Amino acid sequence: AHCTPPKRDPDWASSTLGVFICLSCSGIHRNIPSISKVKSLKMDHWDDAQVQFLAKHGNAVTKATYEAHIPIYYYQPTYNDCQVLREQWIRAKYERKEFTEPGKQLPYTDGVKEGILWKRGRDNGQFLPRKFLLSEREGCLKYFTKQDSKEPKISVKIDVINATFQPAKIGNPNGLQITYLKDNKTRNIFVYHKSGKEVVDWFNAIRSVQFHYLKVAFPIASDNEVSRLTRNFLKEGYMEKTGPKQREAFKKRWFTLDHRRLMYFKDPLDAFAKGEVFVGSSENGYSVQKGLPAGTQGNFSWHYGLTIVTPDREYLFTCETETDQSLKRCNLTASCEACFLPRVWA
Repeated sequence: AHCTPPKRDPDWASSTLGVFICLSCSGIHRNIPSISKVKSLKMDHWDDAQVQFLAKHGNAVTKATYEAHIPIYYYQPTYNDCQVLREQWIRAKYERKEFTEPGKQLPYTDGVKEGILWKRGRDNGQFLPRKFLLSEREGCLKYFTKQDSKEPKISVKIDVINATFQPAKIGNPNGLQITYLKDNKTRNIFVYHKSGKEVVDWFNAIRSVQFHYLKVAFPIASDNEVSRLTRNFLKEGYMEKTGPKQREAFKKRWFTLDHRRLMYFKDPLDAFAKGEVFVGSSENGYSVQKGLPAGTQGNFSWHYGLTIVTPDREYLFTCETETDQSLKRCNLTASCEACFLPRVWA
């Protein structure tokens, strides 16, 4: 009934692995022909031996073998995730067999990772190679402008870091956005690596160090209670906004909704947000309303308004389409009504 990662109604299968897969995953399996031979369930001929092999295996049996010992912090993608995450998940299982044995030493399990990532310059926008060092013992991520530098350019504590893949925004299929809090403001670092495996190893190494940090900080908590590590943003996209006097012209800005923080940027790849709006709970007087208050002044190009009401003031925005307005209102309203679990880096 499901592909792996879960997606309903798979129409393809690997005749050598014995798993049923969707069209998207079938393309990845075709790229590792030494491991997986892909056939259509409806269009290709299956001989009796192949049918019997599928009957003997199937997704549940194969999962029990190839996913037997996945570290709890390892990110298991869904079909909604980007190509590099899904491809490296499939290769990790079937090609590298990373999860078939307990306690296997892997590039993201050592508690320390050092290497080169291509980082986008904050001012010039150029991607240049930079040395990064992740240390569980020190509980931080550092990067150096030169490979032989002794002092890091930045050292960030692991408890304020988030990482999420952003291939479309960064313009690279292996693009990773690392976000952290600095003086209670959000700072973005955009990186990539030419190797999909390497950048996914960095991603899971960050999750590994975060997990072990939380286990020390909350020793009585169960593994499942501290396994909420990196997170994807709830919503991103353009809106127009006006200023606090609500008479200024509306300006187009890039918005990111992360947890309860609605941040806006002049450009999607800006290092720092120009401002943030805290989206509190409805119990504390926060709400999201469709449309703009009557008599709103200021020039705006888009006509589908949103108003965030806080105990201190109202924030006014416009969206390009009615569909976009509905989606953003839905996401913001969910933030108002959500009961988020405590996070030390929230």
